[in-house]
Amino acid sequence: MACVLQIGAGGVGGVVAHKMAMNRDVFSKIILASRTISKCEAIAESIRSKGLGEIICESVDADNVDSIVALIEKYKPKLVVNVALPYQDLTIMEACLRTKTHYLDTANYEHPDSAHFEYKEQWAYDTRYKEAGIFGLLGSGFDPGVTNVFCAYAQKHYFDTIESIDILDCNAGDHGYAFATNFNPEINLREVSSKARFWVKDEKLALNSDLKKDTIYRKFEREEKHFKLEANTQDLKNESYFNGEWRDVAPLDLMKEWEYPEVGVKNSYLLYHEELESLIRNIKGLKRIRFFMTFGESYLTHMKCLENIGFLRVDEIEHNGQKIVPIQVLKTLLPDPASLAPRTKGQTHIGCYIKGKKDGKERTIYIYNICDHEACYKEVNAQGVSYTTGVPAMIGAKLICEGKWGMNQSKMQNNADNSDMPKGGEYQGVDNGAELYVRKNGVSSVQAENKNDEGYQGQNSKILDEKLVLRSCECGDKTTESIAQMSNKLNDLSLKAEFCGGGVWNMEQNDPDPFMAELNKQGLPYVVCEIDSNGERKVLEDGRK
Repeated sequence: MACVLQIGAGGVGGVVAHKMAMNRDVFSKIILASRTISKCEAIAESIRSKGLGEIICESVDADNVDSIVALIEKYKPKLVVNVALPYQDLTIMEACLRTKTHYLDTANYEHPDSAHFEYKEQWAYDTRYKEAGIFGLLGSGFDPGVTNVFCAYAQKHYFDTIESIDILDCNAGDHGYAFATNFNPEINLREVSSKARFWVKDEKLALNSDLKKDTIYRKFEREEKHFKLEANTQDLKNESYFNGEWRDVAPLDLMKEWEYPEVGVKNSYLLYHEELESLIRNIKGLKRIRFFMTFGESYLTHMKCLENIGFLRVDEIEHNGQKIVPIQVLKTLLPDPASLAPRTKGQTHIGCYIKGKKDGKERTIYIYNICDHEACYKEVNAQGVSYTTGVPAMIGAKLICEGKWGMNQSKMQNNADNSDMPKGGEYQGVDNGAELYVRKNGVSSVQAENKNDEGYQGQNSKILDEKLVLRSCECGDKTTESIAQMSNKLNDLSLKAEFCGGGVWNMEQNDPDPFMAELNKQGLPYVVCEIDSNGERKVLEDGRK
């Protein structure tokens, strides 16, 4: 049905390729590309050995736009699935823009020289993607990804307004080593060692009265270090954002003992995670959003030791006359996350704890998934952390290829104030590709003021109603012939509908229902519980049954 180019052949990449091969009715041709082609070939052999057919292996430099463009032009895929490093998001997005190819990734852009990540540089592609008539889907992993869809699903089916969201990420697995990371060590440790932050617009909720101070990680904290830490862990501040405020917290400073259904009570630490940035803009009535991840005492102790001696530094230092980056050296020393798969036992548990109102009454909903590491390895030769990221990437790709998400499909438009957006992101979250396309192609009489017109918004802007053009013309100065020419041009554009539904979108801005249905089919079934004031849970949906 569709040719898809996948860039990235790590642990997550292996899962994506296997799962696409298991859905051959959608993915008829799979091209797997990486800088190291031997990794692609190993995945291809595993797919072949499982009786899932053949895939094509290619080499590509994901840091080089021209290299990616050449590969896209060779195969002309419907979609590029980016499961490479987050540092490479922008080069791959640019290559997709130049070739007018749909795009999907699992994590937002990170600058290689700074432990800082946000969506703005990717949102800046929104207008250009709309004008090109292509669709970009950001963050189609689990968190971000499935967690965003959980929130959108709750908003659609269980709440009138949502006031608070706590995203909980628990890996209750054991790989048997004293210290290792379950995905790319450099990305993982940069994320965890950065300052935590949460967003709030209600001062009472800003107190975080349900949290307490950490006593493990901070045990070895010292005010002075023998080096200057250039990461964003020192500059703690409050920062205005979208009618609320980001509140910074020192790394791993606040925690809570959350009870994870079917797993148990785990120490969970407040972190910053990228999906917060977009959910704030797209969930109605939100007053606070936080993200938590579980860590054991051994992991925290090892990580603090590495931080104190400087191994988590992301800046260059000189060693024996050569420039090195300490965290990259650490990545080389630690086990390859893919090698953990056959030895990891236990479960992952990721969910969204959501409070809000329905029909004027307060309610609490918890939506979660549990994934078994050993079952994942048996199916696709991967541990649960890679599986929970790779399966949603495949689902996002599947929905795009099937035409259920993407071009000409309805969006959960946010009508947000985008005054803080970068150039090119002014209309992110607005399905106005028709207007931008026509404006770029010289029909200047369609003005931005018409974007809220009933005729324009009908069918999610699939057809740009020509009455907008006729109404905006000064008909006394226009001949019948010129009006007819404009009408014909717009009718032609409307029939093609190449520009509607395009742009750069986050997961929660798409209809959650088809994605949720695929989770149950593809190995990540979800559970929806309602929690009463006494803490008792009532199961409302269980995709495992």
